[in-house]
Amino acid sequence: MKIAIGGDHAGYQLKETLKKHISAAGHKLVDFGPENEESCDYPDIAHPLAVSVEKGENDLGIVICGSGNGINMTVNKHQAIRSALCWNEELAALARQHNDANVLALPARFINVETAIKCVDAFLNNEFEGGRHQRRVDKIAVK
Repeated sequence: MKIAIGGDHAGYQLKETLKKHISAAGHKLVDFGPENEESCDYPDIAHPLAVSVEKGENDLGIVICGSGNGINMTVNKHQAIRSALCWNEELAALARQHNDANVLALPARFINVETAIKCVDAFLNNEFEGGRHQRRVDKIAVK
């Protein structure tokens, strides 16, 4: 899979660690930034990342900021994005299985690296189950 990843200064270190893990698992990565821990504004990274997922340039996205909230809210402004803020493996798996989430948001200041890796693995290794969940997902986007 081709995975878009990005965040802000608070998520930089976790992003760099996750990039190594994701690459080692055989996925291709597109890093939307930031390139260092200097203060930056997450919307400047989140919007281009979301557009890349909407357009199909990337299969899935992973976004990271301090609480996960701001960057999650930003990518969810895009109609075709279903981003889920997750802080454990089960939430990440259910986001894919039941909600067809295409972006995973992580709270860098509230989870450790081991938990973040478990969330990423659950997100990347699960698929949407469809069925009864499809009609609910179909009702998410405003028409």
